[in-house]
Amino acid sequence: MMSVPHRPTPLEIAEARARIAPHFARTPLVRLDLGFPDRQIFLKLETLSPIGAFKLRPALNGVLSRDPAALRHGVAVTSSGNMAYGMAWAARLVGVPMVAYMYRGAPQTKIDGVRALGGEVRFISAETWWDYITDADRPDAPELLINPVTDQAVLAGNGSIGMEIVEDLPDADVVLTPYGGGSMTTGVASAVKSISDRCRVFAVEDDSAAPVSAALVAGQIVTIETRPSFIKSIGAPSLVPQIWPVVRDLIDGAIAISPGQVTEAMRLLFKKAKIVAEGAGAASLAAAIARPDLKGNIVCVVSGGNIDAAAYAAVLGGGIPSA
Repeated sequence: MMSVPHRPTPLEIAEARARIAPHFARTPLVRLDLGFPDRQIFLKLETLSPIGAFKLRPALNGVLSRDPAALRHGVAVTSSGNMAYGMAWAARLVGVPMVAYMYRGAPQTKIDGVRALGGEVRFISAETWWDYITDADRPDAPELLINPVTDQAVLAGNGSIGMEIVEDLPDADVVLTPYGGGSMTTGVASAVKSISDRCRVFAVEDDSAAPVSAALVAGQIVTIETRPSFIKSIGAPSLVPQIWPVVRDLIDGAIAISPGQVTEAMRLLFKKAKIVAEGAGAASLAAAIARPDLKGNIVCVVSGGNIDAAAYAAVLGGGIPSA
């Protein structure tokens, strides 16, 4: 059945936050002093999640909000890595089997993380993976398949990030969120804009694959040419059609940054704050640095830190990892 998501309500987000709170410690919002005279940078450190990424929030809410009978055969998710990792953690918590549908280019650290938590990894082609994400197709398997982008419980779980941001920094002016499928941006923006009428929210993309920017220019979803990139968790040739109408009405724009700008931000996070961020995790900081026209209190959601050691060594050595 095709998912038709809506903007999560404040009540849905509050219920999700209460549901996951016993299992997920609030992540800190910390200031990163870069010496800018007209803007302050704050980092929402989702890297400090038990799985090293924000995806545990939506995974937990997706599982814990279900009737246990629906989970009797286990749970499944389609993911490039972090959502699979989060779902494996959530499934182990409630004691049900878990399956991740992943493509072979996914980071090994995330594949290993799923397996270490008892999850099964089933590799599929990138085309099939996208069909599962967009509900154009689905696996013929008994597990409950939770869509990582359009599932309503997923969106509400992500909204807990935005709720915490505005509580910790009521006078936030801008929130920057990495944009993969769109579920984080939707959840965060829904929470922020339900509380603050002054804060703007932007989607951040890798310019190697920036479908949000292209859709905003064209006024509709378009299919774009993509280039290989080491940044695996954001970027796609197109947008998930079910979520786009919701996102479009929530965001104030999109910012596309290059892999080179992202690796500079990754090195800056390590040098200044000893924070390990994967490419998508550092993208929001890269966007903040690249856009000096954004003033005031800027919150960068550092979405995750699960990067293969060899790739991270290449970044710290001054390079850009191979795609």
